Amino acid sequence: MHRKTLLSAAIVSCLAFSAHAQEAPQNATDLDTVTVTGIRASLEKSLDTKRNNDTVSESITAEDIGKFPNTNAAEAMALIPGVTIDRRFGQGERVSIDGTDPSLNLSFIDGHPVAQAIWLYGESPNRGFDYTMLAPEVLGRLEIIKSSEARLPEGSLGGTVMMHSRKPLDMDANSVSGSVGYSYNDQAEKGSPNISVLYSWKNDDSTWGVNVAAQRHEEKVDRQGIEIFGYSTVADFAKVNPNIAAQVGKGELRPTDKVAQEINVAYFQQERKRDSALVNLQFKPNDQFEGTLSGLYIKENFDSYNQSMYNFMTQNNSSMQAVDYFNPTGPGGFVTGGHTNANPGSGTGIIYDNQVRFSEVTTKGVDLDLQYRGDGWKLGGKIGTSKSENPNISQYLIEPVYSGSYTWDYRKGFQADDQAAYYDPANWGNIFGNNGVFSSEAKDKYAQLDFSKNFDSIFNQLLVGVRRTEHTENYGLGVYGGVRTGSLADVGTIGNTNLLGSLGGVFGNTSHHPQVGQGNVISWVHGSPVDYSRSDASSLLNNTWELEQKTTAAYTQLNFSTGALRGNFGVRWVQTKTDSSAYVYGDNQPVLPAPAEWWQTSKSKKSNMLPSVNLVYDNGGDVVLRASAAKVIAWAPYNLMSNNLFLNDTMMTGSGGNPDLDPYKAYNFNFSAEWYFAPQSVLAGSVFLKQTQNYVLQTPGTERRYNSMRDSNPTTWLTTVGSHGCTADGFCDYSVTRPRNAGGASVRGFNINYQQAFGDTGLGLIANYTYATGDTDAGNNMPYLSRSTVSVSPYFENEQFSARVNYNWRSKYEGVGYVAGAPAATTAAYADLSASLGWNFTDNLSLSLDAMNLLNEKYRQYVAQEEALAAEYFTGRRYMANLRFKF
Repeated sequence: MHRKTLLSAAIVSCLAFSAHAQEAPQNATDLDTVTVTGIRASLEKSLDTKRNNDTVSESITAEDIGKFPNTNAAEAMALIPGVTIDRRFGQGERVSIDGTDPSLNLSFIDGHPVAQAIWLYGESPNRGFDYTMLAPEVLGRLEIIKSSEARLPEGSLGGTVMMHSRKPLDMDANSVSGSVGYSYNDQAEKGSPNISVLYSWKNDDSTWGVNVAAQRHEEKVDRQGIEIFGYSTVADFAKVNPNIAAQVGKGELRPTDKVAQEINVAYFQQERKRDSALVNLQFKPNDQFEGTLSGLYIKENFDSYNQSMYNFMTQNNSSMQAVDYFNPTGPGGFVTGGHTNANPGSGTGIIYDNQVRFSEVTTKGVDLDLQYRGDGWKLGGKIGTSKSENPNISQYLIEPVYSGSYTWDYRKGFQADDQAAYYDPANWGNIFGNNGVFSSEAKDKYAQLDFSKNFDSIFNQLLVGVRRTEHTENYGLGVYGGVRTGSLADVGTIGNTNLLGSLGGVFGNTSHHPQVGQGNVISWVHGSPVDYSRSDASSLLNNTWELEQKTTAAYTQLNFSTGALRGNFGVRWVQTKTDSSAYVYGDNQPVLPAPAEWWQTSKSKKSNMLPSVNLVYDNGGDVVLRASAAKVIAWAPYNLMSNNLFLNDTMMTGSGGNPDLDPYKAYNFNFSAEWYFAPQSVLAGSVFLKQTQNYVLQTPGTERRYNSMRDSNPTTWLTTVGSHGCTADGFCDYSVTRPRNAGGASVRGFNINYQQAFGDTGLGLIANYTYATGDTDAGNNMPYLSRSTVSVSPYFENEQFSARVNYNWRSKYEGVGYVAGAPAATTAAYADLSASLGWNFTDNLSLSLDAMNLLNEKYRQYVAQEEALAAEYFTGRRYMANLRFKF
């Protein structure tokens, strides 16, 4: 009740300001996209858009996007106040806005959604936009709207990202621009060519035109590091391992100290390829009528090769020797190294995991936008659809085992006692393998109708409209066994790996070990009697699900202006119907074909009223003040709303969904002050509060589940019986993380933004700082929230030369564990330093040299305390050279 009263008071207070009438400035969303050249000119255009908006917002325009060192649109947003980027593969993928989870911020291209299928085998679909799919060259303007308006589509907690493509009637006829370039990753020691082109045409009367933006982008991804899936106490190991129990009895090990459940040395290699095209056909036969027909096509290839070397401390024939402790005399210490005695031929020891993955995502969309302007009124309609599919995310897996004794260290990996035996492929045997096939499909359909009427009064414009959207997700997994056993000598090798040792101090066996190679892995699986007529039952039943979400919305919004005051208030009504279907088989052993009653559908219907108000004080001088208040909603990621289940049968962890989830509901408040003290310059500060009524938390619980290793890998299964409650019938106690409605939460903080062009010197500076803090009523940390974020970008520009340096730093933040069901992991503070140099040879030809991740920053995650490593990666520095042209 207090939150509702606070929102009502804010709305009444804003309306109390509107005592005198005057014409409102043009809303920024009605401004035409303008092509500008030069860093300073584009910054000026961005500030104009920001100032004219009725909302608390940020903007970047065409030249900004092109002048940042970036390979996708997410990296182009790195300098926007309040925006933080997660770089798990070294690239910017998804963005957080003012401390909110990326999945709670929606993005639109020209006002419409774009469906997204997953690319990574085993990953879950996410509502947050994956910006790796979008080439920055196709954008003319990008806005992040942090406060809400009734006319905006619902679904964002932190902010709504509006991306605007270039339109042909705003460009010169027969204009051509583009670039030819080359990108290089120094860790992969490989590079790739890239090309992009934009052609635009319109007739002499500017009544119709067409443009096409196309790109071919390739990039090498190389990620090397160490992963630890979880920690257990020495006492847990002692329960199933008599050798460790004996060590505890002798006082060699303390039962309360933590030990890594496994150590995984990972080497991920990928060549990303993206072909994209965006076509806009625009027609404007007269001043009243205008239409745009758009088509989008994106084809992305994410084939990869992932090699891992890992062990399991729970193996019953292993022993442990304490080599080092953190905090050896107090509570909370843990073992960081030791020795494992593996019996030759036992099938236990160091496991060499080879995963060759083929993944190709195809996204298509078509949209029609029609607008008719009458005398003081406007009627507009939009309709469109998009589909993204990845029907065959195929993984070829083989896991040979070295069954010899070895020393281990959680920072260095493994060192075999018998070096000669370790490097002999004949000693890597007992191969386990399979062929897994994921399928992912997402579809979006929408239609909306908007009407506006202008008035010569305080309330100068009324907007009303309706919107209908339908989204569907289909997801499935089949895992097919029957891969023959043997040794690496039978499979074949291509020498040893050549890890760069970026982590420092790694064991020699970790840096260099026998390498199978992608071709040998595929040949071994293809040459095996794999039964593709029958999938592993657990994998198929747990990971096959469907979700359909239909939303009907209607809004009314009233814009007002009086003297130096302007703004709007309104309300949006939203009704969402969700059908979620999955296999639910309870305590039964999974079997195929599944009984019909196992396929169950859950239905829900939710309705919400979302009021909002925005107020701007702007007397035409140097200072602009803003205030806004709104109720907003957002939905959890699609997979969390279905009763699906993803299990890790070796770690006995898992993650699943919950079809009974309610939407996130928050009351958002924003206040800002902007001082435009010079051309292309601003000093701005803002504060924000996002008070959430229903925050969805993911918490672990124990579930009794069937372990499919009993059928697919009986040798390893025998070493597992007795641990994690595993019994001979195949059932184990899993720690399964599921979402739940968890009560309230809040995020609060402030932004400070400084931007200045220093006269005619060509020098300029952009800098901002964001502080955010938050927690849930249950005392949990908020995911993806960094307390402090800093961005600094000095630049220089004249007619011939430009230079820019970008530095971004974000403090630690909580994310998700590396594997399904693993404890939440904290990502350590991360810094990114990039730079760009440009030469203008002529007005039509220029060269740019860009460098990213110049610090070769380490991406590090830990659990609870910094010493409890969860993951540690290096991805290398990236360099780009681009020859740009325009005619």
